[in-house]
Amino acid sequence: MANQKGGVGKTTTVINLGASLGGLGDRVLLVDCDPQANTSRGLTAQDGSGPTLYEVLSAGRELTEAIVPTATSNVDLVPASPDLVGLEIELAGISCRERLLQKGLAPVLRSYRYVLLDCPPSLGILTLNALVAAGAVLVPIQCEYLALEGLARLLETVERVRSGLNPALTIFGLLMTMYDRRTALSDQVAQEVRRHYPRLTFDTVIPRSVRLSEAPSFGQSIIEYDPSSRGAEAYASLALEVAARG
Repeated sequence: MANQKGGVGKTTTVINLGASLGGLGDRVLLVDCDPQANTSRGLTAQDGSGPTLYEVLSAGRELTEAIVPTATSNVDLVPASPDLVGLEIELAGISCRERLLQKGLAPVLRSYRYVLLDCPPSLGILTLNALVAAGAVLVPIQCEYLALEGLARLLETVERVRSGLNPALTIFGLLMTMYDRRTALSDQVAQEVRRHYPRLTFDTVIPRSVRLSEAPSFGQSIIEYDPSSRGAEAYASLALEVAARG
């Protein structure tokens, strides 16, 4: 999940899409690549005793050592650490530093049907590692003004990564998030995105929802916190679309 804009629903989508795919019976691994560690806090309580993604990327620890189970069925997690914020400086002289995550993930890929990478809201070394390791990019787009401007920049970055580092990288889909059916702006943005990218945009639209915002504070996905809510229904629908495209 990548978008250099913050607050567009990347973490919310990683947690809730992951839980929904797990509910379909598929094994899912979530990798928290964001120093803010919101996926780690929003899905399961961490005691901080084990290695995190930071140790995998900076100290060469095996990624299998950092995987922890969550309370969500079929969903495991590689937690993040605030230490990730200094990784760009620490890896300054390291050869092939953009492939560290790809190397770490290689031994575990056969164990999971889906691996979802939650990128930070930037285009730095952590997002670059995720784009090099990924097979495809799912882009959450908030239904607000200038949404397309940020999307164009991200698509340019993806193209550069594809041409130089990961020829297999594709755009998996564009997901409209925080859709407010009471406002004309949300509808206008959604229509504009679909007009420019009709084949890439998911049919599912994620609504703006208080319940979606509340769920992480209880360490749960929306599927567990309020399975009958509009947010839960939307992510269940998205999971079916992802499975069909996958």
